Amino acid sequence: MPLTIRPADEQDLPGLLALYAEMHPDDTPLDAEQARQTWQLIAAQQGRTVLVADTGSELAGTADCVILPYLTREAQPIMLVENVVVAAEHQRCGVGRAVLRRAVELAHEAGCYKVHLLSDLGDPEVNAFYSACGFQPIAQGWRRYLR
Repeated sequence: MPLTIRPADEQDLPGLLALYAEMHPDDTPLDAEQARQTWQLIAAQQGRTVLVADTGSELAGTADCVILPYLTREAQPIMLVENVVVAAEHQRCGVGRAVLRRAVELAHEAGCYKVHLLSDLGDPEVNAFYSACGFQPIAQGWRRYLR
């Protein structure tokens, strides 16, 4: 399967929303205008890239990458990766690995000293995937949900 990893654009919104619906099937779908307005906010953020894995006919995967400037580590930035999703029919085909490889390349290009992502520790397959992609479970994360 030919696969292109590239930054998303507004035309990718339907495909992105479909991927996110697979990740969070209980979420209320966004209406088109709300999705468009939110996309415009995302696209305007400096240092933010939503990567997509494009098969030429559909989006097979995505990852949301944000480069954050830091005043520590000699002012080297970090990258935060969120919302890594691969469509069910494209899992175990190298899509997720290709998206994360490109995310790490973007981090290198930006001079980042680390790439940080959070994952559900309760899913051994996901943990094995991230380990196979070179990520290490060396920190404990904390969350506080606000709703």
